[in-house]
Amino acid sequence: MDFTECYGDTVSSVAVAARSGCRKRVRRLIKRGFSVDCRDNRGWNALHEAAAAGSEECVQEILSAAGAGSSRSCAAYVNSLTHEGESACYLAAQRGHLAVLRLLLKAHANINQLTNDLSCPLYAAAVDGGHKEVVELLVSKGAEVDRTHTASCWTCLHQSVYKGHSEIVRILVDVCNLEALDDHKISPVFVAAQYGQQQCLEILVNAGANVSTQAADLATPLLIASQEGHQACVDFLLDHGADPNLACSHEWPQLPIHAAAEFGHIGVLRRLIAVTDRVCDRGDGMVSPLYLAVHSHQSKSVEMLLKEGYSPDAQVCSHILGVRSPLSLALSRTSNEPCSESVGLLVAAGATLSEEDWIYALATDKTDLLQLILEHRWIPLQETLTRDCSVPNHRGKSVLKLQELRELLCVALNQVHFAACWLPLLLKAGLEPSLLLQPHMLEQADSEVLNYLLEFVNWSNLSPPLKHILDRRRAEKTWEPRPHLDSIPCLSHICRLQVRSVLGPDLLMRTNVVQQLPVPSPLHVFLQFRDIPEATYTHSAPSSPLSDRIQGYSSTHQHRHVL
Repeated sequence: MDFTECYGDTVSSVAVAARSGCRKRVRRLIKRGFSVDCRDNRGWNALHEAAAAGSEECVQEILSAAGAGSSRSCAAYVNSLTHEGESACYLAAQRGHLAVLRLLLKAHANINQLTNDLSCPLYAAAVDGGHKEVVELLVSKGAEVDRTHTASCWTCLHQSVYKGHSEIVRILVDVCNLEALDDHKISPVFVAAQYGQQQCLEILVNAGANVSTQAADLATPLLIASQEGHQACVDFLLDHGADPNLACSHEWPQLPIHAAAEFGHIGVLRRLIAVTDRVCDRGDGMVSPLYLAVHSHQSKSVEMLLKEGYSPDAQVCSHILGVRSPLSLALSRTSNEPCSESVGLLVAAGATLSEEDWIYALATDKTDLLQLILEHRWIPLQETLTRDCSVPNHRGKSVLKLQELRELLCVALNQVHFAACWLPLLLKAGLEPSLLLQPHMLEQADSEVLNYLLEFVNWSNLSPPLKHILDRRRAEKTWEPRPHLDSIPCLSHICRLQVRSVLGPDLLMRTNVVQQLPVPSPLHVFLQFRDIPEATYTHSAPSSPLSDRIQGYSSTHQHRHVL
């Protein structure tokens, strides 16, 4: 603000002349008796104006006039403060006026005078202006270098590092406390790492600063540099002994690799993967970085961690994060949206599917998740269901484990309302349909769904209890069978059931093996059951959010023993 315009009547004539740097006019006014100590509405006098303007000659004239009485009065004048607590020394240092500053120091200016906001000449010169020569002068004259100057207790070294004044940092490291801490126990090294001031970081560390210092919350310089994605700082810290396995949180053992994964800094993450102890991946009481990557939707981080061998299942983190697996977390964050890329990466990597995960796939009329799962996972043959089939399939895809299949069937039988959506996908993916011929399915399934399921079996040799259910539903008019379901299956249907039994439903339904059979090509569609019309899903009631249905399922479902 230009106070000569807004408050012209409060600025003395000498001050106006000093501001313009006109020595002759200043001298003439002083000789005519004008005061050098008349203050404006900011508390500024002529010396403040001359110092701020950097007018060495005007400062000399004003100091000579002020010293005409006594040295005591001159010292008091040279240290007079504005309403903001700024001295002429402060104003000159702040603006880098080296020659003026020398004059003021010679006149016994207080080198350590604090302003109202706790700044001082050294802080102003080192921080706001980056004036190297001024800093050198002040340090040589004995300026206090370790005093705190902000409400956060930052020293000149903290702030010069933050500003990136590397030449000034180079001066200060020889005289300052390298481990000075602010109110959060943050050291200058931490500040350099946080703001990516690599050159300042190197100066500090080479001067002996601790690379593994920890703040009040246990965060380290390596953690904060990883969080902010400062690759060069991360590399330098690791090369100079920073510990990547030092826990950086009171709540759980957070490591720098977690920060890199959470914020998607791939280059940093790659470097940290190579040096971080893998106990964080599966160890009890630890948290895999996969959780952080999934939580923040950093699919590139998820992809890299999986590629480098981190387990898609990780450890159960119910007690820390409230989720049992990275996949459960990924699904909960996209429950009402299309599957995220992270979900696809985890499923493709072989993440174990829990009962809760199957709910996301089956308790909805949207089939994208189920299609994704079936794209990467194979349903085991019925004769192998007595053992755990976790070996890779010949096509490089993993086979559903026995427990996964059990939980799939349990959820499916509790979500019969959505069977029109999931049943065709499961049967075409090779699920043995007899596994779904359970009393609950036959009692609850929609008429079209029930007809579709029966088309995949020999409906004439169902067990008496199941036939009884069908007869009752027909009598109650809750099931209207397709006409041919009242008859014994034709020979062609019996034959295709036998073909499926020999080949296995997975190979028949999911590969081109049928095209290699010595049968006419028009029969391929028939042999793969693609001639059967699918049931249509109808909304019988307003659909509640999936998260609500999952919660309701968890509290009310019955576990159905199907294997």
